[in-house]
Amino acid sequence: MPNGGKAVRFTVLPQRAGLFAVTSGLLIAGVSGLPAPASAAAARATTPARVATPAQGTPSTRSTTHRPPKRLRFVRPTHPAAVGSGVRQVCPLPARPGQMQCQALVHTKVRPGTVMTTATLPGGPSPADLQSVYGVSSAAASAGSGETVAIVDAFDDPKAASDLVHYRSAAGLPACASASGTGPGDGCLTRVNQNGGTLFPGTDFTGGWEAEESLDLDMVSAICPNCHILLVEAGSPSLANLAAAENYAASAAKFVSNSWGSNSEFAGERSYDGVFNHPGVAITAAAGDTGYGTEYPAVSPFVTAVGGTSLHHVTGTGWVQEAWDGTGSGCSALEPAPSWQQTAAPLTGCLNRTETDVSAGADPNYPVAVYDTYPGDGLIAGWNGFGGTSEATPIVAAVYALAGDPTPGTYPASYLYQNPGALTDITAGPANGTSETNRQYLCNPETGYDGPTGWEQPTARWPLPKVCPVMW
Repeated sequence: MPNGGKAVRFTVLPQRAGLFAVTSGLLIAGVSGLPAPASAAAARATTPARVATPAQGTPSTRSTTHRPPKRLRFVRPTHPAAVGSGVRQVCPLPARPGQMQCQALVHTKVRPGTVMTTATLPGGPSPADLQSVYGVSSAAASAGSGETVAIVDAFDDPKAASDLVHYRSAAGLPACASASGTGPGDGCLTRVNQNGGTLFPGTDFTGGWEAEESLDLDMVSAICPNCHILLVEAGSPSLANLAAAENYAASAAKFVSNSWGSNSEFAGERSYDGVFNHPGVAITAAAGDTGYGTEYPAVSPFVTAVGGTSLHHVTGTGWVQEAWDGTGSGCSALEPAPSWQQTAAPLTGCLNRTETDVSAGADPNYPVAVYDTYPGDGLIAGWNGFGGTSEATPIVAAVYALAGDPTPGTYPASYLYQNPGALTDITAGPANGTSETNRQYLCNPETGYDGPTGWEQPTARWPLPKVCPVMW
């Protein structure tokens, strides 16, 4: 396919000592008033030797250059329904400081030719398509056994296990052993509260977080069918409760997916960085769905910030992937750059943490099918089409899992920067906003690293070493 319109590949090679054998492309392409951190671990973030604080670029009019006809326009919303015609956020905007929002987007209009039934996966790429696009088909069939991917979300989804059983059956994935998901070793899913217990929190009356949980569970299953999934349900979307859930998840799994964020950065966020500082654990976080701009925790230097692409099928060509104008990206105003990012060109326009690191499919105009029967949020019980960086984040976490455990003492986000030549470049697609002249790469798809898609290069396969030093 032409450059920028290629099906991106992510190949998992046989595991070898000292090697993170993942190659050739998941682009692997790329407030005051907060409550105190949930634990002592939340306060142990190390102060770097150098912290630069350039002012963050301010987004203005969204670029429409190269925008395909009839694409939806994304703006930073003031209301959950303000994302665009036919697409809306499933979770309410945070009502007060210290609350987080899930990043799932639902396409409320059925695409032409789509039949939404319980027997046919609707719209967008199927699990088999996703495995093919990211080059993990053979690994998905054999790898992942013994690995656990943790998903951190808020509120309880009492239908999570039974909905996942239905999704996997319809998608032709290996069946779960049971549908309760309430105890260790229970089929493919274990469901716990933020402390690892089985006294589950209340449900979200809007149904939004339950839909998010279904999206996360389905995408991990789609990429790594043999992986066990640990669903950790925080008592509320407060950062304090989600931090407790994060610490438990990182103690119980080597791969943690977080499809939620703050919609922007806020004073005091660095006091929570210790919650995400777990060397040897691959932690992914959604970059956001409202275009140019950074948010927490994706901007934390300890996580892999996951942006979104537009993955769609072109007759006669196949699956094509390009930059998506809805993804978050940018230069942090508060967080220092990790050592591996400080040396990466062309990041001279931002001396702090740059978002994103990597990207995967997220465009809700080409949604993935998700099965969710928990009532609420105006969704149809059953199949719905979802997108957003909430789609991309569990995909990336699951691909990490297919590659095997990270090396103890290392930060998996750094693997992407050690061998960018192993990644597939994406240079086509619209910008996700505008920025100062020396920061255009933060919102435009370009050759090599760029904000919307991350750090990637179009070269041959190359194992990514796991033996980088500790960050500071």
